[in-house]
Parts: sequence; C-alpha cells; structure tokens
Amino acid sequence: MGYHLTLEKANDVFKQWSEENVIYAPKRFVGGGAFSDTDVIRYGEVQKVEEIELNEKSDFSFKEILIPLSETLFFFTEDEVKEADSPKKGAIVLLRSCDLHSVKRLDEIYLHNGPEDYYYKRLRDKVKFVLIGCESAFDSCFCVDMGTNESKDYDASLERKGDTVCIDNKNNDWEDLLSANSSCIEEVVPAHVTETMTRVSIPENITLDIFNSTMWDEYDSRCINCGRCNFSCPTCTCFTMQDIFYTDNGKVGERRRVQASCMVDGFTDVAGGGSYRKKNGQRMRFKVLHKVYDFKKRNGYHMCTGCGRCDDVCPEYISYSKILNKLEDAIQEVSK
Repeated sequence: MGYHLTLEKANDVFKQWSEENVIYAPKRFVGGGAFSDTDVIRYGEVQKVEEIELNEKSDFSFKEILIPLSETLFFFTEDEVKEADSPKKGAIVLLRSCDLHSVKRLDEIYLHNGPEDYYYKRLRDKVKFVLIGCESAFDSCFCVDMGTNESKDYDASLERKGDTVCIDNKNNDWEDLLSANSSCIEEVVPAHVTETMTRVSIPENITLDIFNSTMWDEYDSRCINCGRCNFSCPTCTCFTMQDIFYTDNGKVGERRRVQASCMVDGFTDVAGGGSYRKKNGQRMRFKVLHKVYDFKKRNGYHMCTGCGRCDDVCPEYISYSKILNKLEDAIQEVSK
C-alpha cells in the first residue's frame, strides 16, 4: 500500500517507530571526513526524515548494524562465562537497493553456510529494512550490471519529494500507523536506476588458471594494504577474535569479535610464524576472485553488489570496477 505523508507526519511516524526500534540511516557527519574540513556520510541513529542524507551515497555501508566493528560475545571470570546481552530494541535500517541485496549475501554466509551464527541471527531477527529509492546512479555505481539495481524484499520504501514523503508499505504491523498519518493513499513505486555511468563485464568462463595472470603484479606496488575497501564494502564479512583481559584482574575479561580485512598484514598469519599471501597483488587477487568467482561457484550469484564504494574510498585510486573489466584479458593471457 502506498502512502503520501507530510514531513511533519512522517516525523511522527519515525517517533512511533523509535519507541521500539533504533532507526539507522545514512547521515552526514560534518567535519568527520578523512581530510581537513570534509564531511563523512555513514550510518547513524536518526530521529527525523531531515537527518537522512538522500542525495549522496554513504561512504560506508549499513553492515555495522548486523556485524559490528567490535562485538562482545561473552564475559568470563575464573569460573564463569556470561553471554553478552543483545540490544533491547529492534532496528529499522534505511538503505539503497544495492545494500539491501547485500543482506542476502550476509545471510548466505552467516545463516546458510553450515550452522547458523547465533550472534548474527539474534541481531538479524530484530531488523526491518526500508528501501531508499534511487532516481539516478552515482558515478561509481555499477548495480545494473550486477543485477542489484532493483529490490522487492523490503518492509517499506521511502522517498522524499520536497515536503512530501512517499512510502510503499509491505509490513502489516505498520499499516494502521501509516494510514492514520497519511494525507493521500495511492500506489507508490520505488525509483530504481536502469543505467549507470560505470559499466562492468564479468566473464562467465573464469577458471583458477587466472591465478597465474600478470595483471595482479601491478598491485604489489600500488596497494598500501589499508583495508578501506574491505571496511566500506557491504559484503566483506571476515572477522577475528580477541580476548581482552582486564588490568585489575588478569583472569577476568571478555571475548570480542572484531571485523578483519584480507588486505592487511596479519590476516593470513598462522601458528609457527607462517603467513600466506604476503604480496599485495596476491591479496587483491584473493579479494576480487572471492567476490566474482568463488562465492558464485558456491552459491550461484556474485558476492559483489556493485555499490562502487571501494572505488570511492581507495587512497591509491585503485578501481575495482576496472579490475573486473580486465578479467577477460587475463583469461586470454593465461590460455595462450
């Protein structure tokens, strides 16, 4: 059902939602950018529609809500273990289609890849998703080529047209609230892009022979292993574990799950001092092929959703989309 609300009434809806949920959306943090006098757009708690950044792409994805940067799993003493409490409130997350498609990838890894991940599931079960419509693509997006430019798997969609907020609702629990606050009830179709400036073509005939291509050597010197591509990506899910021992009692502490990056030093360290993929080109190869070869071979679709954030945030201007477009030449190279 489609609803048209004034800005004031939409904020009343947000106020009602906030009683039982934390509302997360892309939000501008003035002065919080990587460089002097720059802003950053990342996910944060919002109370009003006006706080949501709808005109620019967020620098970071929503994934911290489902897989926090640092998450305490349990606390321990000398003779007892206590599970960390889960959030009391649920969450409502506003996100674009490419990010909504990434939820399917996260679910595939944490829920359908063997036993369910308990800590992920207890957060996932409390989350509802509100789709932000995209009237036009941003410069680095290639969602159309990845098939993620349109989504139907949302609880509601939201678009702002001046002082009017248009909502397409699929959640029965919200019907009465939206109906009571709407000025007009008529069909709302979320906007989605049909073409992008950035285009990619991923070969269907990728084999492991591509490991031997010389294209990866370029990134031995260009990549500086900062990990920004991983932390901005909505589908990078790797983590490591840390046991934190308290200084006042070394036998008491907590275990944390912390996001990790396959591009940084130490990721492949093993007992005995060994380490795999020491060269940056090897790490780039692993990341790229995991996105468009290994994951698809296992699950039937690409891991990458075409959000383009990795292109946006790389300090060395390495373009992941251009790497994808080089794969065909790499296949030809190793097949000679």
